[in-house]
Amino acid sequence: MSMIRDLRSVVRPSRTAPRQDDGAYDTTRDDPATPSAVVDCAVYRDGSRVPTDRPLTPQEAMRQVRRDGGFVWIGLHEPTEAEFAGIAGEFGLHPLAVEDAVTAHQRPKLERYDDTLFTVFKTIHYVDHDELTANSEIVETGEVMCFTGRDFFITVRHGGQGSLRALRHRLQDDPELLAKGPSAVLHAIADHVVDGYIAVADALQEDVDEVETEVFSPGRGGTPRGTDAGRIYQLKREVLAFKRAVSPLLRPMQLLSERPMRLIDPDIQKYFRDVADHVARVQEQVIGFDELLNSILQANLAQASVAQNEDMRKITAWAAIIAVPTMVCGVYGMNFKYMPELHLKYGYPLILAVTAAICLGIHRTLKRNGWL
Repeated sequence: MSMIRDLRSVVRPSRTAPRQDDGAYDTTRDDPATPSAVVDCAVYRDGSRVPTDRPLTPQEAMRQVRRDGGFVWIGLHEPTEAEFAGIAGEFGLHPLAVEDAVTAHQRPKLERYDDTLFTVFKTIHYVDHDELTANSEIVETGEVMCFTGRDFFITVRHGGQGSLRALRHRLQDDPELLAKGPSAVLHAIADHVVDGYIAVADALQEDVDEVETEVFSPGRGGTPRGTDAGRIYQLKREVLAFKRAVSPLLRPMQLLSERPMRLIDPDIQKYFRDVADHVARVQEQVIGFDELLNSILQANLAQASVAQNEDMRKITAWAAIIAVPTMVCGVYGMNFKYMPELHLKYGYPLILAVTAAICLGIHRTLKRNGWL
């Protein structure tokens, strides 16, 4: 909140008025080993990157745009409050959006502040693993915040995944598209993020199929063998993290495709409809994963209960068989002088034969009834 109070005095100056302090802000960090928050800063005019003999500062890039036209695209990675405050003042960014961009951990959304669109995307990266365990990390999440203005586009990225360098180069190879301005960059990032969702959903499908196969594949005796419930629960948690990234994004993409906006080129707007369709498709997949994992978890727990009941029945059956010789031995172990059959010549083998016959009869009966 302190940052908001500090920014209120700087976010309202005229966008076209020259700044009094000509060298006002700097995004280089005190530690030389720590890279600058600014990953790239470039001016684009007529769909092409304006060449420079050295890296531009955001202030210099905006000065060129105001003088010669075009737009500036600034990419930042995990900036601090102090690093972003100067850029926020230069471009007139709203303090609430600035606070969201710096602190991160935001849900996907689309907000409009005066002449700026603020968009939040959750990036998802699938983590390759040899075996799914109860502690496996399956998806990594990051964030990309986008400020779209009339003559500027600012991206603030959080997390180690989701680099936009390759996307920037791909756009620079398509001058006709990049000539559409900042809205073309916004669409390209949205499409890039959602394409990542599709790839992760396809990879998660294999994990879900693997768990489902293990739960319902036959084990000993032809009954399903089940699997570790911790693995299913971990996969479900990762799917829920994926769901939290995808579901809130559908409405912003629909708004960008349906509602006319001054900052979105009409030729670009129709392409957001395709992005919204892809988000809806992935959302349906993720919801299906969640529901299927619920069913798999319940089935696995039911199988564990059935297996326990089977074990208890077998223990009970063997206890019943063992009870017969135990009872006979107990009777003839009593210390009485006068007992029947004590002096029979064939008493011992007779008792053994009768005991074995009774045990065999009980065993066959229990096996016929499925207890053994």
